[in-house]
Amino acid sequence: MSTTNTNKPTVASSTVTRDLRELDVKTDNIYESLVIMSKRANQISNNIKEELHQKLSEFASANDNLEEVFENREQIEISKYYERLPKPTLVAVQEFLEDKIYYRNPSKEQQ
Repeated sequence: MSTTNTNKPTVASSTVTRDLRELDVKTDNIYESLVIMSKRANQISNNIKEELHQKLSEFASANDNLEEVFENREQIEISKYYERLPKPTLVAVQEFLEDKIYYRNPSKEQQ
C-alpha cells in the first residue's frame, strides 16, 4: 500500500462528515475501505514520526540543562509545525477518495 503522488495533499485540518456510500464505491465493501484507509493512516503517521524524530535528534545533547531545553526556539517551532499538520487519518481518507492509494486484495485476485 503506497501513495502514487509524493506531493502533500491539501486536506482540511478538522474532521469532516463523510457519506459512507462514497467510501465503499471502489471496493464494494465499507470495511475493506476502512482497513485500506487505516493502514495508509498508519504509514503516514509513522513517516511523520520518523521525520520529526530525525529533526529533533539534531538538538539532542548528552548534557542538556534545564535552561537550554526551555529556550530552544528552533525546536519549539519544529514541534509546532508538526502539530499543525492535518491528522494522518484525514490525509488517508482524502488520498483514498482521490484514488491516490494503491491497494490490492489477494483473496479477490484468487477468485
